[in-house]
Amino acid sequence: MERRNAMLDLIGGARERLVLSLFRLDDFGILDALAAALDRGVKVEAIVTKRAKGKKRLRQLWEALEEIGAVVHRYADPVVKYHAKYLVADERVALVTTLNPTKKCFTTTWDFVLTTRDRTVTRSLSTLFTLDAAGERVMPRHKISRRLIVGPEGARGRMRALIMSARRSIKILDHKLSDPDLVALLRERRAHGIVVSVIGAQPVASLVPHGKLMIVDESRAVVGSMAMSALSLDFRREVSILAETPAVVRALNKFYQTLSESAGASMFVLPGDRAA
Repeated sequence: MERRNAMLDLIGGARERLVLSLFRLDDFGILDALAAALDRGVKVEAIVTKRAKGKKRLRQLWEALEEIGAVVHRYADPVVKYHAKYLVADERVALVTTLNPTKKCFTTTWDFVLTTRDRTVTRSLSTLFTLDAAGERVMPRHKISRRLIVGPEGARGRMRALIMSARRSIKILDHKLSDPDLVALLRERRAHGIVVSVIGAQPVASLVPHGKLMIVDESRAVVGSMAMSALSLDFRREVSILAETPAVVRALNKFYQTLSESAGASMFVLPGDRAA
């Protein structure tokens, strides 16, 4: 419940404006917290996708948010599907997450919620929200923080650069890893002595695969909605965040190590590797 509590704390602490980037939501406690924020006079805005499986559930989400008084923006790009997951309160604190506020993600999946008070990040997420709500493109002049990897505009180049920057190890948690270009690059880095490990599609330690994570050299990590698949990199609005704070990276490393104890030798196999 730690991840759920992080969301409830952020929502409960909002005083003026709360923006949410959502894909799915079925947790009534989160909806109640949003309703309480509105009762306090907080302006609550959400961006939701128009293109996802389960049209009935999507309509129910829109209606539930609008019923409590939130302003709902429906992402309208005809090509790029909306999949980003973040919350910003008063442009001073933000959560970048890999999860949906759903019972499934709170109880059965491997997922992450990263809290930041970095004002360059909170302002950038607010800017991104405003642009996406208005249907405008992200341009260099918007000066999005380099800690954020925003897809599709900067996804592929930033992920390639991070992989190329590795000097010792690359640890990946991604059940969607399939992009031919990135897989080839990972194979190339492995051939140059970089230890590459991937925990992918199989449930590990009773957790269902969902959240995306990459740790480079045990010193920096990328957490967010972005997967290493062509669809996610090139045709999705995704948001991931770069973390370099030692305590945060240590915690992510510890979690990865816990999963790796159950994953076994399969974690060193990349998609397309020939059987020995």
